[in-house]
Parts: sequence; structure tokens; C-alpha cells
Amino acid sequence: MTKKVIDARGTFCPGPLMELIANMKLANVGDEIEVLSTDKGSANDVPEWVNKVGHQMVSTTEENGVWHIVVRKTK
Repeated sequence: MTKKVIDARGTFCPGPLMELIANMKLANVGDEIEVLSTDKGSANDVPEWVNKVGHQMVSTTEENGVWHIVVRKTK
């Protein structure tokens, strides 16, 4: 399992989600991808997409205006 961090701070929806989708296509099952986003919308958009496509939300936290959204590829 590898863990990748996408720094999407300063970009706006759907930028962070598009970067996550692109990286998910390259990831292996079991890999985790963490998205760093300053766009509050990502905290809603990413879990919505993850549930729709069937991956796993690991965590969503916010620190000093930066969202840390971790997703595990499950298929």
C-alpha cells in the first residue's frame, strides 16, 4: 500500500476532485490518497463521489482552513 498526497490548496471545485479522480485511476487497490484543499466544497464533493463510485473514505479533517481528505481505493 502506498500513500500519496495531492496538494490542491488554492484551487476551487471541481479542481481538487478532478485531481483525486485522475490519481485514483493510477493507484492500486489498497492505496490511500490524501487531498489537501482550502475549498470547503471539497469536504462535501469528495465523500459524495467516493460513495457513488464505491471507494472508502478514511478520514476528513480540517486544520487551519485546510481540509485533509483521505480516500482508500477499494476496486
